[in-house]
Amino acid sequence: MSSQIASTENRSLLLGAREAIPLLGGYIPVAISFGLIAVQSGFSGWEAVLISTLVYAGASQFLFVAMVASGAPLWFVVLMTLLINARHVVYGPNIAPWLNKNRWWPWLMHGLTDQIFALALVRLPQLEARERMGWYIGASIVAWFSWIGGTALGAVAGKELTQRWPLLGEIMPFALPALFLVLLAPRFASRLWAITLGSTAIVALLFAVSGMKNAGIPIAAVCGALVYYGLSSLVRDKVQRSRGAQDG
Repeated sequence: MSSQIASTENRSLLLGAREAIPLLGGYIPVAISFGLIAVQSGFSGWEAVLISTLVYAGASQFLFVAMVASGAPLWFVVLMTLLINARHVVYGPNIAPWLNKNRWWPWLMHGLTDQIFALALVRLPQLEARERMGWYIGASIVAWFSWIGGTALGAVAGKELTQRWPLLGEIMPFALPALFLVLLAPRFASRLWAITLGSTAIVALLFAVSGMKNAGIPIAAVCGALVYYGLSSLVRDKVQRSRGAQDG
């Protein structure tokens, strides 16, 4: 019995790792950009890799490097980093019901990025309960290691790469947003999700136009969650009233 469980866990872990491979097309170019920018901002290669290993927060890392390089006080750097990552307050409760309770949760949540969340939200409901944790771990590890590896490559050879291929430096920052849009695209087939994602994008755009890009990320995420749950409640109430009328 234990061997069967172990076999299932291994298969699900490998499945998660394999299905996360397409994420590398977005992670590695942006990680290379971060490694290059970190070194240009005065950080050593090892420090850049350490930031990607421990912080592992995409936009927050770029902000962290820029603020430290500009001499911002540590408390303000920490505050802004937490503000950008406040979207995880929405991510966690949405993904938790699909995963088993585990004492390693604090470590596992380190791997919950935007793209892993979007991919997991689609795939976890399609898997059996015993396969979900292994799948999540496999996908998270591949994404995390690709980010660390990309950062190391950017810190060591990023300058040479962009000098040899100047266009590479222009397109790398757009790789991750493009990948995220690809993951979100299937959700627009649902009217509920289309309205939710559309309203979220509008709120984020308004904040960006107003010059408050960092604040727009968590606020737009909260607004999107409120729209989703509000519309879901309206739909449920409508269905219940319709059933009540039919029963009556």
